[in-house]
Amino acid sequence: MTSKAVKSPRVVNIADLRALAQRRLPRMVFDYLDGGAEAEVTLRENCRAFESVTFRPRQAVAVPDCDLRTRVLGIEVSFPALLAPVGYSRLMHPGGEVAAARAAEAAGTAYILSTISGHRLEDVKAGSSGAVCYQLYLLGGREAAEGAIERARAAGYSALVVTVDTAVGGMRERDFRNGVTELMGDSIFAKIPFLPQILARPGWLKDFLLDGGLPQLPNVVIPGQGAMPLQDVSTSLARGAVTWEDLMWIRKCWPGSIVIKGVLTGDDARRAVDEGAVAVVVSNHGGRQLDGAPATLRVLPEVVSAVDGRVEVLMDGGIRRGSDIVKAICLGARAVLVGRAYAYGLAAAGEAGVARALEILRADVERTLRLLGCPCVAALDSSYISTNWHN
Repeated sequence: MTSKAVKSPRVVNIADLRALAQRRLPRMVFDYLDGGAEAEVTLRENCRAFESVTFRPRQAVAVPDCDLRTRVLGIEVSFPALLAPVGYSRLMHPGGEVAAARAAEAAGTAYILSTISGHRLEDVKAGSSGAVCYQLYLLGGREAAEGAIERARAAGYSALVVTVDTAVGGMRERDFRNGVTELMGDSIFAKIPFLPQILARPGWLKDFLLDGGLPQLPNVVIPGQGAMPLQDVSTSLARGAVTWEDLMWIRKCWPGSIVIKGVLTGDDARRAVDEGAVAVVVSNHGGRQLDGAPATLRVLPEVVSAVDGRVEVLMDGGIRRGSDIVKAICLGARAVLVGRAYAYGLAAAGEAGVARALEILRADVERTLRLLGCPCVAALDSSYISTNWHN
């Protein structure tokens, strides 16, 4: 897929980018990006929740200019959407995390790098003069995590985003059916049944081979062993689940801002504040962990009420349009994190695809504000929406 394709006038929404990504990627890689846990109930509900929120526009109001800017973690962003951490991005496109960070900078927003990155965190930060944050898993144990934290500090990362909802990897049934485990593994023979879907995408295969094949995890360096292989991630996640007791140690390692990602209740939000977080992310991991967890938009008001203005509240999950972003802001989010929305663009055309995704979302937000009769993001509140969640 070319940059010209994603810039086509026919690519008008995130669903169009998703279709382009599906045409370029082998089924195993596309479904890793697109899928969720078990029956994918939470994955669907994340999107459906936005359909239950309707707008209450102010009519006959002229809005010649809209100010979409906001501040998140002390960073001014051009509109209230940051790029969420997406693991295995380099499998989707060789540019991977470096391309996404560059596109975020060009769009005037921040990028959050996943621990499960195929590019070195130093290279990602060097590719962007904008704000880049580091998302932390305890893969490889505390020593490996301490090394990554120190590297992120030295490289100039803006904040540490600690994910707390991954005590074990979710059961993503599409991955098991399509051979993601076999793709990540060392056995050539185990890959044979899945070769047809790979050979059906020669463009992806060419890029993959020219990029050197499967990368290791250069930001998970285990003392005495080196970089962690991709196939070890699931086992290591189960051994390295983050607990509240780990937060004191993490604060000692990282002197800057800490964000807690994966909060779904008011109680956990208050605990995160008590542990020194400057922000929380209302997140169910995009429906990829505990199936049956609530849609993030539905629990957002509970979390906003629980923290009572003491920290910033962000959210992710189900965001496919700029109007979804506006609804989240109306319900109390400072900003949102978008994951699949930009990853589809990355998979379709690298940096140009991410740029197109952000252009689409930004234009959606501005158009929605004008139709609401609202002059700026800062003026959005619950008076602009109505919820039908009792139905």
